[in-house]
Amino acid sequence: MKEKKLFTSIGNVSDNLVEEAKNLTPAKKKYILKAVSLIAACAVIIAGTALLLPRGVMMLSGGSGNVIAKAVYPESIAFDDYDAKREVLDNNPSDETFLESVNSFSYRTASLVMNGNKENVNFSPLSLYYALAVAASGAEGETAGELLSLLGVEDKEHLSSACGNLYRRLYTDNKIGKLKIANSLWIDDSFVCKTDFAENAARNFYASSFIADFANSGTAKEMSHWISENTGGVLAPKIDLNKSQIFSIINTVYFKDEWTSRFDTSATETGDFYTSGGKTVKCSFMNSDFASAGFVKGEGFTRSSLGLKNGGEMVFILPDNGVSARELISSPEKLETAFRDGESSWGRVVWQIPKFDFGTSLELTDTLKACGISSAFDKSADFGGITDGSLFISRVSQDTHISIDENGVEAAAFTKIDYDTGTVPSDEAYMILDRPFIYGIISRDGVLLFAGICDNPAEN
Repeated sequence: MKEKKLFTSIGNVSDNLVEEAKNLTPAKKKYILKAVSLIAACAVIIAGTALLLPRGVMMLSGGSGNVIAKAVYPESIAFDDYDAKREVLDNNPSDETFLESVNSFSYRTASLVMNGNKENVNFSPLSLYYALAVAASGAEGETAGELLSLLGVEDKEHLSSACGNLYRRLYTDNKIGKLKIANSLWIDDSFVCKTDFAENAARNFYASSFIADFANSGTAKEMSHWISENTGGVLAPKIDLNKSQIFSIINTVYFKDEWTSRFDTSATETGDFYTSGGKTVKCSFMNSDFASAGFVKGEGFTRSSLGLKNGGEMVFILPDNGVSARELISSPEKLETAFRDGESSWGRVVWQIPKFDFGTSLELTDTLKACGISSAFDKSADFGGITDGSLFISRVSQDTHISIDENGVEAAAFTKIDYDTGTVPSDEAYMILDRPFIYGIISRDGVLLFAGICDNPAEN
């Protein structure tokens, strides 16, 4: 297909979401993938197998690894511009049913992920959700049914529009903090991507499109550079490509925010942390004492949270003495109980939190299979909404990183899906986090962005 026809097809996407790239060179030249400004915590869907050239699709061919279409993200809103924030919320309604579906997915997958790890673990259910949502938007038949069931949505159209609204509600980019989600399509010149799929990805998932040569080892390096650039350098994953690979979808999520009440650095002291393996390690503990704050006491745990300036919070769940953190996350129901249930109280809360900074690499294929996804991993998978050729998922993985200090929290994730070919009561709580504990980062809409266990804060 000639370049003019290519851009006529991609140009059907709304102008306020996409700007067209220029000066594509012939497909036979070597590709150099240029990074563009998207975001962190990533989900990559990489496809492979030879595809035919059906009618009614756009043939994404052309030049040297360049941008075909570049997503234009929502305007930045100052963290204290409450009128503008309210307008975004009003213009992008997100019903409780959909939010519950997202959180149900989050607790289900987070329980399986964290249960299978005996050390520090950090996981972004939101990154995995958006990655699978993009995949589901191009699935058909039994494959679509399984994905939609796991995502908790009845049809693809509702999934796409609901994800678009949630995206705009969550999107934050100001001097205090960031919560940026993005998607991108990376297309080999031999891959035939259907116009409707690409347009929907741009409209509801803010997906940019790039030309890529998956036979060139430089492509993997450029993709890694793109991810690093859009995670503020937090993540620089090693991308593995194979000869049958011809298509990738990358979702990125990057989170950074400041505590509403910062910790006094002069109060930070070295202390002992007792790991689940019986070790005692030295680490730096941040200390604070709130005379009046909220907390929850449940069966086997105490929970409290620290507010973040852009409206979210970081939740900390401290198991009672003699109770294992992994006991509290042994099932989706128990994990949700730890995050949501218990008896609320108001009183003095004494905080002692270890500073930590660590990353996690996760293999998620078995997690998804345990959640009922089988068709998508079979060679007969139906991704007919993306292409009329053969496409199936062979591997799902995620890399994450999280750090907290006296100022706030920063977290990023990279998910990769490979396709092959009132009254104050007299009560108090002591959040002395000197033993393994559970944490979560929750958006102002109540969406669980990150969840994890800190088993040893001294490990990087």
